[in-house]
Amino acid sequence: MLTHIHPKLPMRSKEKTKTFYVEGLGFKPIGKYDYPGYLMLEKNLIEIHFFEFATLNPKENYGQVYIRVKDIDIFYNDLLQKNINIHPNGNLEIKPWGQKEFSLLDPDSNLLTFGEAI
Repeated sequence: MLTHIHPKLPMRSKEKTKTFYVEGLGFKPIGKYDYPGYLMLEKNLIEIHFFEFATLNPKENYGQVYIRVKDIDIFYNDLLQKNINIHPNGNLEIKPWGQKEFSLLDPDSNLLTFGEAI
């Protein structure tokens, strides 16, 4: 039986990635050890892991994660107040497939899409 999934996304800089997710999105580091070249973060019921990819070209990165959210309007407005850049094509809107969604890019151009069923 499957119970959880923890996506692994590429990062060029552990410190920049950690700062973006912790200070900007409200995640916190997890784990007993601080592994070189690897980062584990959590928020509420989700975890995202990152692996070092120092030569990553962000324009060629296709890393993507879809994250289900409760109270998406509150979360979206909180990010706007923190001056988190929303993807230019990813403003909060109701999609034809019955989700209210928005998207943003992290410092390495991993696409994060947040959605709530309506």
